[in-house]
Amino acid sequence: MGTSYERLEEAHIKFIAKQSIFFTGSAAGSSKVNISPRGTDCLRVLSNTSVAYCDLTGSGNETAAHITADGNMTIMFCAVSGPPMILRLYGKGECLLVGTAEYEALLATAFNGEAPRGTRHIIRMSIEMVQRSCGFGVPLFAHEGERETLAEWTAKKTDDEISAYRMKKNQLSLDGLSAPIPDAL
Repeated sequence: MGTSYERLEEAHIKFIAKQSIFFTGSAAGSSKVNISPRGTDCLRVLSNTSVAYCDLTGSGNETAAHITADGNMTIMFCAVSGPPMILRLYGKGECLLVGTAEYEALLATAFNGEAPRGTRHIIRMSIEMVQRSCGFGVPLFAHEGERETLAEWTAKKTDDEISAYRMKKNQLSLDGLSAPIPDAL
């Protein structure tokens, strides 16, 4: 059993800054539970009760569908080098679609006005609880670098091709829940 906190503490924020990967977990009602790995380069700690990340076009859109349906999500960080620790953020997520005023405002203030090509939305999470646990069982790994595959894929596509891909692959979750997608890049 870990230790619970009402908000992120300075030590948690420093831990997050050292990580290169995090995982999102979500489900809605009786849907399948989705767990997605993500690089921390697009994650921002907004305050001790809020985080956000740019969500890129991918093969599915489960997290967005789930949080649109009921909002619940978990973000997990685990140390794969250095001292062991697992940090989970529990809370409510929301999708800020590309092109909306909320998206543009957060992009300007938290991401210096820049998002990777192919960003569908920013997912902002209001933290309701933080849990820290030992992480003694997490194996050690060496970070070799970021994969360029997704950036290369989006670079080869026109805006219309990315929009068509989203229409085909990102509108529904595996369980048929509607997932928000932007009209344009």
